[in-house]
Amino acid sequence: MDTLDLLLHPVRLRIVHAMSGDRTLTTSDLVTRLRDVPKTSVYRHVALLAEAGILEVVDEQRVHGAVERHYRLRRDRTAIDMEAAARMTLEDHRQGFAAAMAVLLAEFNAYLDEEGADPVADAVGYRQGIIWLNPEECMALIEEVTAAFRAHAGNGPAPGRTPRLLSAIHFPIAETPS
Repeated sequence: MDTLDLLLHPVRLRIVHAMSGDRTLTTSDLVTRLRDVPKTSVYRHVALLAEAGILEVVDEQRVHGAVERHYRLRRDRTAIDMEAAARMTLEDHRQGFAAAMAVLLAEFNAYLDEEGADPVADAVGYRQGIIWLNPEECMALIEEVTAAFRAHAGNGPAPGRTPRLLSAIHFPIAETPS
């Protein structure tokens, strides 16, 4: 299966997110984190990601007569670079956007379903606004946001840190006639 097809699926994308921060998790750990996804689906999607080399096995242990594998994400296999994005069809982009939105909705609902969820205390944000940019300003903004993201993207789990899902979405919209 093509890496693009693998990553443009909501459940597989959620697994990739759950594995971020150099975490080592078992499929059972992922089932616990993705409670709204059927167990068999999680196992199937983990197997697909492992077979494609997106997840790598870092340890195996025998538990109750079965082999339990510990996986780690290979970050170098999770990026859709500009060359791959340029080859994407409009339908691929539609599918990718739909997958990203499905992940946002599923993860937000999972957060709200947690006991003690407090959007205000947790600084949850979902703001939207319109900005007017020429192509050069747009590229400058993308570079600034990318630099800010990269400055923190290497952070791993540590005391006081919680994983946060950050999505930057931008696209031109139709201008309404004046």
